[in-house]
Amino acid sequence: MADVRTVDAIRTVAAVALQHADRLVAELLPEGKRKGAEWWARNPTRGDRNAGSFSVSLQSGRWHDFASGDSGGDLVSLAAYLWGARQLDAARDLARRLGLDVLGDHPHDSAASEQHRRRLAHARAETERRSQREAASKLTRQQRAAMLAAQLWESAGLADPRHPYLARKDVEPHDLRQSGDVLLVPLRTAAGELVNLQRIRPDGEKRFLPGGAVLGAFHLLGEVRPGGLLYVCEGWATGATLHEQYEGAGAVACAMNAGNLRPVALALRGHYGHAVELVIAGDDDRQTEGNPGHTAADAAALAAGALVTFPDWPPGAPPELSDFNDLHTWEAAHDA
Repeated sequence: MADVRTVDAIRTVAAVALQHADRLVAELLPEGKRKGAEWWARNPTRGDRNAGSFSVSLQSGRWHDFASGDSGGDLVSLAAYLWGARQLDAARDLARRLGLDVLGDHPHDSAASEQHRRRLAHARAETERRSQREAASKLTRQQRAAMLAAQLWESAGLADPRHPYLARKDVEPHDLRQSGDVLLVPLRTAAGELVNLQRIRPDGEKRFLPGGAVLGAFHLLGEVRPGGLLYVCEGWATGATLHEQYEGAGAVACAMNAGNLRPVALALRGHYGHAVELVIAGDDDRQTEGNPGHTAADAAALAAGALVTFPDWPPGAPPELSDFNDLHTWEAAHDA
């Protein structure tokens, strides 16, 4: 077990590394690209070919793999993950790159000058201030988005069952509302608080309210009953299909994307405990490298102690089908 001084030194390296996040993250993930305050890349440890499932915050150093659920809180843990190394070894390498003398192999090597110590103290203090500012700004954005969601939801009418998206997906509107030609899907926390809306255009384009909370939020179809099954899936249309077509799927929580399956499953487990049987109804992205839907569903089930299920593809089902709604609409067209 690492001693207190070693842990403190690793934290120092992480704090200083964050001051150089733009350069370091680009070196660690050279095939990625910046999107706002984040770096999006492919996961080189899994052999992904395309970017988009792996992100690193350039403000906090937090990173997350949306397919596997792997995550970490700083750039030292990121380096350790990418290199398959111990945190201590990763911190030593980053320290050398940054010109820091905090993890020497001999005790006398760790003695820094007063100027050096002031530099490290300043870096750590700045990291703390930045983290606090980021948290406050994020909370403000989420609160504003929640207020807008409530306003839009209250002013919208019932969804038209003939809406092109619903017709294409062959599902009922259930409790959705509609503003103009845009469907509104409310996202709530496990406690029932409305925090965001997903807006679905007739062509299927989906957008959340900017700045709104998504992680751990979901749309619930049906009523959760003690002792009953509670399914967790990705998209709303998949959830509507499960609710309408699959016997026993009385309640379905739509997490909206693969990366949110695990947070939603954990939130539901925390809220309902073992009074319900959680079932992760995953997408089967058979044509995508690494099958991110399958991987994310397995990770969510493992984390929340849930069962997991996937579409049962019949003979002749096209390989581009990936979720329960795809299967439903294909079978409906096939039987027509």
